[in-house]
Amino acid sequence: MSQERTRPDANNCFVCGPDNPIGLRLVFRMDGNVCRSEFTPDQRHVGFDGMTHGGILYSALDDVMANWLFLQGARGYTARCEVRYREPLDIGTEVQLEGRLERRKARLAILAARAVRTVDGKSVAEAQASFMIE
Repeated sequence: MSQERTRPDANNCFVCGPDNPIGLRLVFRMDGNVCRSEFTPDQRHVGFDGMTHGGILYSALDDVMANWLFLQGARGYTARCEVRYREPLDIGTEVQLEGRLERRKARLAILAARAVRTVDGKSVAEAQASFMIE
């Protein structure tokens, strides 16, 4: 079952804010124990030769992890993140974003995320991050 919650405190967030005119405006939802969203980069997200800029892709991965926490009723801040880019992402190619909790101890949560091309199921980027829970 899918679950969505709005974030009035993040209306201008670059990734998920509905009021940010230059933002990605991604909508996150819980599907079991996985936070999910979809993203299709366009010409505003180019880095080099028709490819998606790595920073844009990182931002989407960071937010799918942060929103996993938010949709569980927690608020966390990225303390550290490692990203592994596996394949270039062409502009206009949709990816499925997935975020999962790996473990939590007190105020520290370790989450993992990945961006998977919808067309062929290949992972284009993966991330693992530590979040400090407020």
